[in-house]
Amino acid sequence: MKTAYIIKGYRTAVGKAPKGVFRFKRPDELAAETIAYLVEQVPELDKSRIDDVIVGNAMPEAEQGLNMARLISLMGLKTDEVPGVTVNRYCASGLETIAIATAKIQSGMAECIIAGGVESMSYIPMGGYRPTPNYKSAKEGHEDYYWGMGLTAEAVADQFGISREAQDEFAFNSHQKAIKALENDTFKDDIVPISVEQIFLDESSKRKSKSYSVAVDEGPRKDTSTHALAKLRPVFANHGSVTAGNSSQMSDGAAFVLVMSEDMVKELKLEPIARMVSYAAVGVEPRIMGIGPVKAIPKALEKSGLKQKDIDLIELNEAFASQSLAVIKELGLDKDKINVNGGAIALGHPLGCTGAKLSVQLFNEMKRRKNRYGMVTMCVGTGQGAAGIYELL
Repeated sequence: MKTAYIIKGYRTAVGKAPKGVFRFKRPDELAAETIAYLVEQVPELDKSRIDDVIVGNAMPEAEQGLNMARLISLMGLKTDEVPGVTVNRYCASGLETIAIATAKIQSGMAECIIAGGVESMSYIPMGGYRPTPNYKSAKEGHEDYYWGMGLTAEAVADQFGISREAQDEFAFNSHQKAIKALENDTFKDDIVPISVEQIFLDESSKRKSKSYSVAVDEGPRKDTSTHALAKLRPVFANHGSVTAGNSSQMSDGAAFVLVMSEDMVKELKLEPIARMVSYAAVGVEPRIMGIGPVKAIPKALEKSGLKQKDIDLIELNEAFASQSLAVIKELGLDKDKINVNGGAIALGHPLGCTGAKLSVQLFNEMKRRKNRYGMVTMCVGTGQGAAGIYELL
């Protein structure tokens, strides 16, 4: 089996949806500019030698439709020689693409692939424009197949005994860690600056435009507190505990990595940064989809030959505080290793992008800490979980 290496990875800043900094930026443009920047950082690589562009996306329709990956390849690489394919495993889509790229290179089916994800929740609403559940499945008692994610978070809180106070405390800490990271420019090396042009009508209905550059995550809030979070009303269930404040933010963003075979790395005399050691996707009850990492993490560890104690750093996607706390509790994870720079509650969760975004963040934080092994893991809609383990080189 061949060895696949990650050469570089970048992400955009994450904007809040639907009225944030990227509300005037199409997702295909956001992704195309990110992969263009990525390839520019590897001048030794002839773009025609890229075998594929694999793009994760959770709502592949409208501005994210028409096999967006192929359009991103055309727009970002400025060549018609590189194909593209769009992949959907909901929240794990970005991580899934890196696993697919790794597997294809290991098998000899490819030598060089761009993998990652993009999502604009400003353009495409949660669930898409015309979700159509199967009536027969629902009638047979499987209505939880189609539950909104907030209801699953409530189910996890109830089943695993996660209190409202614990959820709000977790959310507050996520913001505190994220604010500290922004103040320390922790994400500076992760982020591709993106230019946005806003077109509008002035008071006299005259067409105007203004441009600005985005290079800082929009989500973290300095003004939040446990007291303020405690005042928020539950939004998914009467007398529930899940609020807008202890849930992940709807977001816009893109992130991509360059994955390459060992032979090409040696030929081009490049220095890889990491390799994916193992990846696992699992199924769980859709009703408690947030518990997915509880099954995915042990499976990924088994495939890697590593133990939980060998993992130095973990990016656990904070879909909701309730499910994050349940995962930590059930697996006995070390809280000091988890989301050291904040998570999706503060920084946002651009669905199909998130797995790749967290991977990029993980690589750079592991480099700062001189760690060896790190993990990205998340729950996935309709009852799935995913986990990927990386070795920093």
